Formats: sequence, C-alpha cells, structure tokens
Amino acid sequence: MLRRLARGSLRLLRADDPETGWLVRIVLTALFVWALALWPAIAPEVHRALLLSFAGWVFWVVADQRHPVPARILLALSTLLPAAVSALPHNGAAHLFLYGALFTFVLLPRMPLWAILALTGALIVVLLIALHVAGNGPTAMLTQPGVVVVVVLASLHRREHRLRAEQTAELLAQTSRAQEAQARAAALDERARIARELHDVLAHSLGALGVQLEVAEAQLTERGDVEAAAERVRRARRLAADGMVEARSAVAALRSDAPPLARALDSLAGVHRENHAVEVTLRTDGPARALPSAAEVALLRTAREALTNAAKHAPGEPVTLTLAYAESAVRLVVENPAGSPRTGESGFGLVGARERIALVDGTLDAGVVDGAWRVTAEVPG
Repeated sequence: MLRRLARGSLRLLRADDPETGWLVRIVLTALFVWALALWPAIAPEVHRALLLSFAGWVFWVVADQRHPVPARILLALSTLLPAAVSALPHNGAAHLFLYGALFTFVLLPRMPLWAILALTGALIVVLLIALHVAGNGPTAMLTQPGVVVVVVLASLHRREHRLRAEQTAELLAQTSRAQEAQARAAALDERARIARELHDVLAHSLGALGVQLEVAEAQLTERGDVEAAAERVRRARRLAADGMVEARSAVAALRSDAPPLARALDSLAGVHRENHAVEVTLRTDGPARALPSAAEVALLRTAREALTNAAKHAPGEPVTLTLAYAESAVRLVVENPAGSPRTGESGFGLVGARERIALVDGTLDAGVVDGAWRVTAEVPG
C-alpha cells in the first residue's frame, strides 16, 4: 500500500509543473506560514498586510484552476501588499512574500505579457511611495525597484526559454506523428502493390489452369476423348509452369535486391530464347537509371506478355526489345514480324499490362507498324 502510494506520488511529481506546480505552491505556502508564525519582530501593521497577502495567496492556490481571473488578480494584490510595507523595519518577511508571489505570477503559464508589465510598473510605484514615506534615501529608492526589475527580467527569460522548449517538444511530437502517418501510408501502398502482384499472377494462372482441367474432365467423363483430354492436361501443365515462372518473377521484383531493369529484361530474353529457340535481341539506349519499383515491374510484365504473344502468334520469328532512357521517361518497345491476326489486344494479357502501366502514369500501345507487331510501353522517370 505504501509502495503504491509512493509510486503514485512520484508520478504526480514528475507530471507536475516544476516552477508553478503543486510542489512549489506547497513549499511557498509552508514558508509563508513559517514567516507569519515565527519571523521575529514583525510590526503589527506589517503582520496585518502579510495576513491579507497570505489570504490572497491561499485563494489563488485553491481557485486558480476553476476561477483563474479573480485568482490571479488576488495573486497580484498579494505581491503589492508586501511591497507597501517592505520599507518598514524588520521587513524580511515582507520581502519573502513579495518575491515569492512575484516570481510565481511571472512564471504562470499563459500569463499575458501586458499583465506582467502592468504588475511590474505598479510594484515599482508602490515601492517608491513606500520608500519615500519611510524616509529612505536615493540609494534604497534605486536599489529595491532595480531588484524587482532584475527578478522580472530573469523570470521572463526563464519563461521564454520554457515556452520555446514546449514549442520544440510539440513540434517534435507533430513531426513524429507525421512520420508515423507517412510510414503507415507507405506500408499500405506497399501492401496494395504486393496484393496486386499476387492477384495478377494467381488469378490469371490459376483461373486459366482451372478452365483447362475442367474441360479435360468433361472430355473424359462425358465424351471419353482421351487424346483431347490429354492435350488439355498438357496445356494445363504448361500454364502451371508459366504461372510458376511468373510467381517467381513477381517475388523477385518485390524483393529489395531485385536486379536492375536492363538485367532483368536480359534474363527474360535469355529464357525466351532458350524455351522457344528464337533470336531475341535486347538493345539499350541512353544511360541506365533506377526507376520506382512499380514502374520497373510494370515494364517487365509488359515485356513478358509481349514475348508470350510473340511465341503464340509468330512462332519461330525473331524478337527485338529496345529499352530507351529518355530525359523524363523510359520507353520499352517489343517488336516481332506480324504473324497471325492478334487476339491479345482484346484478351486479358495486354489489357492487364495496359492497366498496370496506367497505375504508374504510363501509356501502352500495341498494333501493327510497317508489317511488324509492336508493343510500346512508356513510363515517367
């Protein structure tokens, strides 16, 4: 129980204002009570003024949260009352009240500067009048107001330093929140990109694979056509192999150590050359530079789709890939002699490639140009 109470008290002290919080108020209140009760040789008129000042102080301590305006007015009066009797003999207790209340008033959060300057001016006037009435000379009349000015300036300097520290802390907190929000947005974008990659690969490959197997099953169970079913199974096996290649390529594109675009295209051309025994040429124009990963994946997918269509519609014909790095864009051109009439323009492949290119603010064109089938994809970068 005592340990829990001690921990709770420690947390409250850490959260408390170190200059005008409850700990400072309790300590100053205790000092004021001690001065009123035990300070030696306090004159009756000084004692009465300090009692009134203490009453204003207690009202401020109790009511500052609920009624800040009247509480702070009474705190200012608690500063002026000791100043009125500070020129009398045995005035140490009056100075304790004066500077304790003044220091607290100046350092209060959200205390307007005009109120601080007004209290300082009124305090100097009260001090000068009290010193003059008490018959003090020029030295005292200069020294005590000078001390008040020094205390106020020092408190204002501390107040300004504290406000800057709070503003800096708030700015750091806002920056941290902005960075966290940016990181979350980037993570969501990356997750969406990964989901799109996996969907494109799996939906296309597994969907086509399912159709082929369904047809093969129908040919076996309804028609008994083993040869046609076997052909469908062979097509399904090729689709599965192509899907595996696409899945591996997608995973490689999503990895941080994915190869540069030109190298990835060269590897893709080599695989196509080996699988289809055709001549595949890759040309690169301009100095290579890195592109956003989404743009590189889109161009790589476009090249794969164009090579697949070339093998399907113009088997055995050579294919040329040209990767051109312009000033503000990168263009990929895949060209091969026109073979059979193309159906890929209305199929899933080029439509999906065009959509992927559009997601990175690029364009894709496909058609017959000078007797050759040409696919041109361009992305900014």
